[in-house]
Amino acid sequence: MKVLVTGGTGFVGAHIVAALIRDGHEVRMLVRRAEQVPISLEPLGVSVDDFVVGDVLDSEVVAAGLDGVDGVVHAAAVFSLDARRAAEITRTNLRATELVVGGAVERGLDPIVHISSTVALTCRDGGGPDLPLGDVDRPYAKSKRESEVQIRALQSTGAPVVAVYPGGVLGPHDPYLGTQSELFAWIVKGWLPVWPTGGAHYVDVRDTADVVAACLVPGLGPRRYVVPGHHLTGDLMHGTLHKITGRWLPFVTTPSIVAKPFSRLVELFNKVLPDNVHLPADVETVELAERDTRFDTSPTTEDLGIVARPFEETARDTLLWLIEIGALASRYAGNLR
Repeated sequence: MKVLVTGGTGFVGAHIVAALIRDGHEVRMLVRRAEQVPISLEPLGVSVDDFVVGDVLDSEVVAAGLDGVDGVVHAAAVFSLDARRAAEITRTNLRATELVVGGAVERGLDPIVHISSTVALTCRDGGGPDLPLGDVDRPYAKSKRESEVQIRALQSTGAPVVAVYPGGVLGPHDPYLGTQSELFAWIVKGWLPVWPTGGAHYVDVRDTADVVAACLVPGLGPRRYVVPGHHLTGDLMHGTLHKITGRWLPFVTTPSIVAKPFSRLVELFNKVLPDNVHLPADVETVELAERDTRFDTSPTTEDLGIVARPFEETARDTLLWLIEIGALASRYAGNLR
């Protein structure tokens, strides 16, 4: 199958491209910068020569990407919990979904896989099999929820749109050293000894790519799959790091009544920092954790045969990779070698 992948130079997207190639698919990428393609893909042992260069918000560029393919994986999005980027997050995530997924439906492509997020579904008492929409009204979560409304409207017509919901994503080979990799590095260094009450769904990027690859079967109609993962709490994160490194990383769990005001102060401080500097203690993180939404991923396992790898494996591989690229000093490995 010939598949267009948007966002294929990003963390999740690059791993998806690699998984599709390993499964024998022919991949075309829609990318903003051609020179980023080998940078993102070479560490994963794959290459792509067919790509369209341009902005995913440009309808002509998207049309060129869609012409001549059988299926689509739409992974392009602005992922950031940085409130300074609110306008960019909303504009990009909604319009890109409209152009790419909507355009694919108009052309009759099958399947059309949309990479959503569990933040679109995060709410108190949520996470059940019917996957109700979330209630977090912060920029990224709201943009993904509003994109989800678009997706469900298309699914209601019978269009073969498959929504895939990763949670927070960790794992090796993050080309841009994004928000979650940055947050993980801060925790490993002991720079974030405070954890908000509750927890959130976290997944391995490689499991996410495997779910997407397994969805590329035409003729099955609209579907929704939460990527199998782990309900990550402060106890699980810090306990796992202690287990694999032998290092003691003390932390305290802070109720949201304390964590929210603190994160708002950090958010205000972020506004006066340079654009390339971000302190990862966002209000959105606190609000997502306090919902404490636990997701049932058994339908994904039953349909696709994919289970979550142990969180210990994800943490170990992420830590070793961060050391390998110089983002963490080797001393942070502790006993892990």
